[in-house]
Amino acid sequence: MRRNFQLLLVCICLTLVACDSPPRNQASISPKTNQMSNMIVNERLEVSCGQCQFGMQAAGCDLAVRIGGQSYFLDGTSIDDHGDAHSETGFCNCIREATVSGKLQGDRLVVEKFELLPLKQE
Repeated sequence: MRRNFQLLLVCICLTLVACDSPPRNQASISPKTNQMSNMIVNERLEVSCGQCQFGMQAAGCDLAVRIGGQSYFLDGTSIDDHGDAHSETGFCNCIREATVSGKLQGDRLVVEKFELLPLKQE
């Protein structure tokens, strides 16, 4: 009888542990990112120069976004499409926000929509 009780207790503990564990092999990019297709849809993201502001490695200044702490260079829009990158409010000197849609492909985001948001007034 005691052995049956111990076996039942072990089974209950294993069931509780298995039910409480997080799903395996699901890398989180961001809450709005579709896990299967790596699509970003109308997400408000930080954008800036990948080299100057996000510490990414590449030759020259390139536009990048930060998604869930990870930075990605952009294809489909460039740093020069949005004014002087080296001005006081340019991408090389400050981090801005934009509403972005696109698809992650490796270490790059292929942009379908990029809408730079106005600077916050302090």
